[in-house]
Amino acid sequence: MKKIHLLLLLFFTVQIAFSQVDYKTIFSEKLGEERELKIQLPRGYADSDNKRYPLIVVFDGDYLFEPVAGNVDYYSYWDDMPEAIVVGINQLDKRYDDSLYSEQNSLPIETGVSFFEFVGMELMPYLEKNYRIENFKMAIGHGETANFINYYLLKGEPLFQGYVVLSPDLAPDMLNYIPEKLQKVQSKIFYYLASSKNDINHIKAATVSLNAEIGKLENKNILYNYFDFENPTHYAVPAYAIPDALMKIFLVYQPISKNEYKETILKLQSSPVVYLEEKYQTIKDLFGIEKQILVNDFKAISAAIEKNEQFQHYEALGKLARKAYPDAILGSYYLARFYEETGEPKKAMKTYQSAYVLEELGGITKDLVLEKAEEIKADFGY
Repeated sequence: MKKIHLLLLLFFTVQIAFSQVDYKTIFSEKLGEERELKIQLPRGYADSDNKRYPLIVVFDGDYLFEPVAGNVDYYSYWDDMPEAIVVGINQLDKRYDDSLYSEQNSLPIETGVSFFEFVGMELMPYLEKNYRIENFKMAIGHGETANFINYYLLKGEPLFQGYVVLSPDLAPDMLNYIPEKLQKVQSKIFYYLASSKNDINHIKAATVSLNAEIGKLENKNILYNYFDFENPTHYAVPAYAIPDALMKIFLVYQPISKNEYKETILKLQSSPVVYLEEKYQTIKDLFGIEKQILVNDFKAISAAIEKNEQFQHYEALGKLARKAYPDAILGSYYLARFYEETGEPKKAMKTYQSAYVLEELGGITKDLVLEKAEEIKADFGY
């Protein structure tokens, strides 16, 4: 298993060589020096002047950027997560200074304050000015930087909406600060925490304690996931956790899965069409993305309607499909099924016939709609 994860890490690292990566150096007044950035843009970034993308900021970018960027490119290619802009901050030989905190209150001091302000007051405005960035922003850190990214959560208005905290080397008071803040947040926050049973002892113990405290919270605005891996060392945890974190955080963005279909949609007491609409509205609310409803998601809802014989929902599904794919056959087919199953065969026949001029989609062919129309015509003698 360890070899498989290392091979995947190598694959993603090599893949970056073929992706669109910019290497930038920006001067920081706060730090009094230049800082190197690695910036991976989505594959289709240059194809549109208007599309905006979520931002993923990777601390420890000198070694953590490649596995994050590779996974983002891979999963967005398969539409399991939205395309995103990935920015790595190189911290080679600066990690200790950047992460410096007070032994008295566990908050940044001196060079830690400078780095904190660099990210919030210089880097983020620079990125927002030069790249098309959506409102959703996520931070990823490991060890000391996994502790550090939590300081942006503690702000009055959190700088990031997502936090991927990998084997954090937590400052002592953070075990209190983090749960206290998460209990109070009034907007949606994704928080992913990971460690390993084979991790460094004090990191493992603190992470287990933090998970226990967060697990007590009842704030519905917190979208929390925790994973305690079995075998990886402290330095191997990112290779295991990054893909898992991306899948968990962007779960609602993904196409309807077999499990979602069986365990949720088939058991709905309410309309499955409303469920579909709410799924895509949630994607918009969380990530700022107007995602077109996938054809396969329409097919999943249609299958549930057929399975549960809730044919009355076909009317709403047909109207939704016509709106999403106005030139395609899908919406008319669903409306015809509605008429057919609710006692209006002549209307169903005409709707099937009118669908013939539309584009085939989702396995619904012109031959099929004509066959359906002919069956009704023969049965009722029209």
